[in-house]
Amino acid sequence: MEGKKWREDARIDMTPLVTGIGELLWDVLPGGKEMGGAPANFAWHARALGGTGVVVSCVGDDAEGREILERLDYLGLRRDLVGVDPTHPTGRSTVSLDCEGIPSFHVHENVAWDFIPFTPDMERLAGQTDAVNFGTLGQRCPVSRNTTRAFLSLTRRDAIRLFDLNLRPPHFTRGAIEESLSLATVLKLSDGELSVLSRMLDWRGDEPERLRRLAEAFGLDLIALTRGEKGSVLYTNGRLSVHDGFPTRVVDTVGAGDAFAAALVVGMLRGRDIDVINEHANRVAAYVCSKPGATPELPCELVEPV
Repeated sequence: MEGKKWREDARIDMTPLVTGIGELLWDVLPGGKEMGGAPANFAWHARALGGTGVVVSCVGDDAEGREILERLDYLGLRRDLVGVDPTHPTGRSTVSLDCEGIPSFHVHENVAWDFIPFTPDMERLAGQTDAVNFGTLGQRCPVSRNTTRAFLSLTRRDAIRLFDLNLRPPHFTRGAIEESLSLATVLKLSDGELSVLSRMLDWRGDEPERLRRLAEAFGLDLIALTRGEKGSVLYTNGRLSVHDGFPTRVVDTVGAGDAFAAALVVGMLRGRDIDVINEHANRVAAYVCSKPGATPELPCELVEPV
């Protein structure tokens, strides 16, 4: 599968079809439960920013699974590619927050989204998708890993395949990371994850040098490095875009990275300059940090970059 070279003058004038594939679960937070999973959060924010959001996953044939399906309908997300597993329960993640609102996750195992079946409808969707988001967590078990890779292999040459590293120990291996990087056209990772990946690959040097090596080694069109309250760096074709972020009163950071990824992808699909994309993605992520949960309604002024 050959990846495209993203050009800033390439744009999609129609509503882009944006897919998140992988985990779909309930985040059990100190204040109650919220529907979670990076792919669903990403698809919701992409829909809020003007795309059509589709979730590819699986829930259990139980009350919590039915509740998730109702929630997807309420959020305006396509869920016809969400399977119902009669054997495994709907996924859960127990979330604790530190004093700065930074979450820690205990992700329950052997749940429905570990067993996403590949279907003919997924094959059709893959050929229509303009951008797809996938990560390591959704590939921790063989069934869903094979489904994810089959889906990616059937996307168009010009589709954006965003690999959100999203490391959740112990649910990843070096092999899974390297294989995913080889399938991606865009990589999103945090500064902490860059450190983990650099140690794994035995790479040294400053941030720009390691980003350059990653892009060249895996043929990536763009890398997005998020740095929490310090903003983000975008790297593409030797060019760096650095943004210092926006100050905000943090309630929690759940879903902020997924919102950033959605703004990044929609900006790329619209052919915007990387400095414009970077500023807009930081604004959206800062807003999500200021609200509880992963999918707050975005205000009108954030739907389009200023």
